[in-house]
Amino acid sequence: MKHRKIITTISAIILSVFALLTLFLSSSVIFDWFGIRAKEGNYVLFIVWANFMCSILYLSAVYGFLKRKKWTFKVLITALIILIIAFIALQFYIYNGGVHEEKTIKAMVFRMLVTLSFSLVAFSYIKKEGLSIKTKAGL
Repeated sequence: MKHRKIITTISAIILSVFALLTLFLSSSVIFDWFGIRAKEGNYVLFIVWANFMCSILYLSAVYGFLKRKKWTFKVLITALIILIIAFIALQFYIYNGGVHEEKTIKAMVFRMLVTLSFSLVAFSYIKKEGLSIKTKAGL
């Protein structure tokens, strides 16, 4: 039980840093804070918006990790689905001659892998914990 709590707490800490960084960077491009939009080069706006939406979902997943809520997995899978749809749209955008940065593709793959990893942690450590509590209670 304590091992699960440690894993979910560490996951929450790492995910909160990732979420806040994503929120800062995506909102800086969307709202042109601190001149970041110009520094980003050929950004793809729908990718930035997908990242912004995911940052909000990541922050709610942080709460879910800390409170060990079963819905954490669903929130992270929703973020993963948003990223996958945005990545597929990005591929169509690129195929049709859309201007982009090569780092966008790498960043999206990285973000999808990170989201998948946190989803697996949530599935493995939160759902099972809920089942073990029910089993101990004799339900």
